[in-house]
Amino acid sequence: MTFAPAPIPSRTQYVLEAIKHAILTAQLRPGQALVETELAAQFGVSKTPVREALKTLAGTGLVVMSQYKGATVRLVDAAMAREVYDVRLLLEPEALRRSITRKSSLEAAQEALERADTAIDKADRSLANRDFHRALYVPCGNPLLSRMLDEIRDQAALVSTVAWATNPSWEREAAEHREILRLALTDDAEAAAGALHNHIASFVRRAFPDDEDGGDAA
Repeated sequence: MTFAPAPIPSRTQYVLEAIKHAILTAQLRPGQALVETELAAQFGVSKTPVREALKTLAGTGLVVMSQYKGATVRLVDAAMAREVYDVRLLLEPEALRRSITRKSSLEAAQEALERADTAIDKADRSLANRDFHRALYVPCGNPLLSRMLDEIRDQAALVSTVAWATNPSWEREAAEHREILRLALTDDAEAAAGALHNHIASFVRRAFPDDEDGGDAA
């Protein structure tokens, strides 16, 4: 007999989504303390749903739990960013290649691009960016592959949030997104996957250049 995971209570889910949104839009910054009593008062709930939400966010890599410091927003450094983006480079282009080969609909990716173009602030643009990438890999036909990418999705978004704070390069990335989608819509799976690989690799090189590169953006 198999058992489905227990659903997250609605209050916990509300708090979880609110904290996640605040982290991924830089309202809560890396290293910032997440005090249960303060968050409970802010959201009008008891400490229990806050505590459960923080545990869940620690599991996704957005929050760090310490016996002595309590909960804090995860810090982003070059090693962490490269680890997350290395996994993306291994999996995401292949997922897109499969989505195209299966002739899956990419309408959701087009809609995400349009939302990014009309975004009124960094928060909306960041969320649309995440949706664009997810819309490319979800229809790949392999649910496990999609879940693996979903598991690092929040950490990848946190890396982007930190990088954009010092180098707002979203106009360049938006142009790359349009080219990736253009290639995908022509059913050129290899070219689209290659463009996506270059897009991911160049972003992390620009944001976190190797010391031997002398700090130059790729």
